[in-house]
Amino acid sequence: MTTPHRPHPHSRPEGRAAGAVKTFLLAGSTLPAPGLAPGLHVVATPIGNLADVTVRALETLAAADVIACEDTRISRRLLDRYGIQTHLMAYHDHNGASARPKLLARLAAGERVVLISDAGTPLVSDPGFKLVVEAAEAGFRVYPVPGASALLAALVAAGLPTDCFLFDGFLPPKAGQRRNRISALAAVPGTLVFYETGPRLAESLADLAEVLGPRRAAVCRELTKAFEEVRRADLSALAAHYADAEDPKGEIVLVIGPPLEEAAGDADVDTALLRALKDASLKDAVAAVAGATGRPKRDVYARALALTQARGAGEPEPGGDA
Repeated sequence: MTTPHRPHPHSRPEGRAAGAVKTFLLAGSTLPAPGLAPGLHVVATPIGNLADVTVRALETLAAADVIACEDTRISRRLLDRYGIQTHLMAYHDHNGASARPKLLARLAAGERVVLISDAGTPLVSDPGFKLVVEAAEAGFRVYPVPGASALLAALVAAGLPTDCFLFDGFLPPKAGQRRNRISALAAVPGTLVFYETGPRLAESLADLAEVLGPRRAAVCRELTKAFEEVRRADLSALAAHYADAEDPKGEIVLVIGPPLEEAAGDADVDTALLRALKDASLKDAVAAVAGATGRPKRDVYARALALTQARGAGEPEPGGDA
């Protein structure tokens, strides 16, 4: 059992004189930051538009002793916009092992430590998870300060069901692993949400269309920024569009609707199996088609066996010439 650490009454942040009033700017006025409890404060920051920051976030950033962030140059733009002088400390995937003990030591000294990411809510596909885990295990309080999130913004804009959804971060960069991951998620009875990069978008959409079939989807790009774009269509149409387009710029969120409610007919299942068997093993093809069509896996397996036997005997494929 862990024992919470007691605050140290004499901790002082770098770059600020003892007793200095902590302030921030809002609508042209300089406001004092209220007192902040010792502990780790996990603060959401804007995903693009710097106006999308909460008053509580500004108060917390201004009152903190140190702000742990992924890139100090990016975070400095937000702090400069609102006249915040708090010391920034880099904390990211590459220095996490060495930076975490320093942050934990500051917590042990009773300081107010803030964790932010480059954009959005920390811990959602960023390196903050381990720091929160170790801080909680050491008995320190962890305070969430909610706000902007690309995940939730995309769900709002996509026009797809939001009552049940699964966020799965970034799909694997390698094609085989990516298709296997999509197949594993095909039967999830809800909307799927992924983050993606511009150079991989077309390939990911092609694999999603191949495995999931004609589901409705949305590509949400540069949300809250000047060139915000939300493109809605079925996966095949989106894959075709981005296959012929230049790699899109900026941050991208893919939102994909749940499995189609109507069960696929035998001809649809056969067509999907023949397509999947070109690039996947029998087992993987069955899993992918069962997930995409909603048909029982045993039925799809029986159809796959029949198709492979028919192809071996030289019989025509469904829909082909006799």
